Amino acid sequence: MKPFQNVKSIVTPLDKVNVDTDQIIPKQFLKLVQKSGFGKFLFFNWRYDENENMKSDFVLNDPKYNGSKILVAGDNFGCGSSREHAVWALDDYGFSVVISSSFADIFFSNCFKNGILPISLDSKIIQKLLQESNVVEVDLENQIVRTSSEDIPFEINSHKKKILLEGLDDIAQTFQYEDKISIFEEKSTIPSVL
Repeated sequence: MKPFQNVKSIVTPLDKVNVDTDQIIPKQFLKLVQKSGFGKFLFFNWRYDENENMKSDFVLNDPKYNGSKILVAGDNFGCGSSREHAVWALDDYGFSVVISSSFADIFFSNCFKNGILPISLDSKIIQKLLQESNVVEVDLENQIVRTSSEDIPFEINSHKKKILLEGLDDIAQTFQYEDKISIFEEKSTIPSVL
């Protein structure tokens, strides 16, 4: 996992509530065995019609938001099934920050495990950000979302902040304790009875 860098980007406004993981990445695209390749299927049923033609009225199909790294959505983002593929699809598409007033617990946890910063802000601020058409900056080190008109502080667990800033996935975190694990294994080795 790459260390998280400050993100400066136009906001992609997804003005919907209760966006579940089935909407983020539909079940028929869960056959890939790696974490990449899911971006093209992100919000597939909203982005494409039954003939797989892009729907012009869906926000991700608006060229204005090409290259956006910040997704802002309504309440309860990432609800539904616990598929990690939803986070993989967001990451593969290019988003590194998702801002909402609330997240489903498992989705929220999966974001940190895959290098995406989920930020919870008050719903009134979310409504303002959904209307923001300028570039927004997310500064994780100082825990600030900077808009053209204000600096918005956000809360984050110190451990989760550290793993994002240092780019530590679960395996990399475990390797930080390799010496202690080796000592434990040496002390707790059970002699063979054969």
